[in-house]
Amino acid sequence: MNEWIAAHPDLVLALIKVVAVVFLLMTGIAYLAWFERKVLAHIQSRWGPYRVGPHGLLQPLADGLKFLFKEDISQLNLTSPFIYGLAPFLAMTLALLSIAVIPFGPATIQVFGRSTGLYVADINIGVLFILAVTSLGVYGIALAGWSSNSKYPLLGSLRSAAQMVSYELALTFSVIGVLLQAGSLSLRQIVEEQGGTWGLAHWYIFPQIVGFTCFFISALAETNRIPFDLPEAETELVAGFHTEYSSFRFAMFFLAEYANMITASCLATLLFFGGWHSPFPTTGAFAITRYAPVAALAVLALVCLWDVLRLPRPLHRLVMLALGLGLGGLAGLVAQPGVLEAVQGVFWFLAKVVTFLFVYVWIRGTLPRFRYDQLMAFGWKFLVPVAVANLIVTGFVIAWRASQP
Repeated sequence: MNEWIAAHPDLVLALIKVVAVVFLLMTGIAYLAWFERKVLAHIQSRWGPYRVGPHGLLQPLADGLKFLFKEDISQLNLTSPFIYGLAPFLAMTLALLSIAVIPFGPATIQVFGRSTGLYVADINIGVLFILAVTSLGVYGIALAGWSSNSKYPLLGSLRSAAQMVSYELALTFSVIGVLLQAGSLSLRQIVEEQGGTWGLAHWYIFPQIVGFTCFFISALAETNRIPFDLPEAETELVAGFHTEYSSFRFAMFFLAEYANMITASCLATLLFFGGWHSPFPTTGAFAITRYAPVAALAVLALVCLWDVLRLPRPLHRLVMLALGLGLGGLAGLVAQPGVLEAVQGVFWFLAKVVTFLFVYVWIRGTLPRFRYDQLMAFGWKFLVPVAVANLIVTGFVIAWRASQP
């Protein structure tokens, strides 16, 4: 075994990174569902999950076990039992695959004596790869609706196919302006072009504010989120394309949706908001912001320890005590000179991604649903022309600057 590892170090390293990313991503997806329920509950003046563990922190585990052991019921006259079973796996696999080319920070780590970056694969056409993979996600939904042999899933899948194809066009046009400015399709290169001493002054959000607006609206539609969740509008199509699904296969469609939300948030962070670069200047009085990771962990630790004093259940108090002490110890570790520099990029990247995910949930809790004709008209008659106009203007400006002596 040791000889095989020594003979194939790159393959072993890739497998380790794949397992680590899948584990962290699936954990993040589980707690993104918890995060969404808690934020929506606060928006609507409710408690949300709070019984299964302190603040409902074990609710994702309970939900996962429920879906895993729930009886899988499907109708007998399916159009294709094979396609019916394949569709949820296809949707989730494609959603997870796009994370493979996302760089999470500039630092390198040592694994078995070899240096590697914080990514699964670093390819020079990362943006093109993500757009290609996410565009294939419509097949999982379309095949699920067709194979169910029922009118509600079929109508839901047809809506989804039309919606995702329409907004994929606007989304693609909206990011070309960034690619023209960066002169690269590599996500790492695009982030490096946004780096500088003055922080957010170099981010592409400012020259590409129109492109970002088109991108974010299109991303909402691509991930079938409110106000663009017409393929599964409960008031019209029951559960849309997954009406006939149950048990864990039903849950896999939601796992794919949350994975796509994370991918869209990562892509927005990398393309428009400087990726892992801090929004603050790195010199002068703002240099103290390098301790932001320590401060964030310390605040979370204090919140957990405060809960120890006010939670009524002894078990919950014990869990929060352990969590608070763990976060406090982690804050002390991160404060060390060598570690502090290493976590800067990952911290700022994750902070921006979480901010986008919060906006996703916030929009769900505040905006009403579009009518389907409004959805399609908005995409074709407004977003696509605006994205194309932004692309043309960006191209002219870049060409004009290149022609100047």
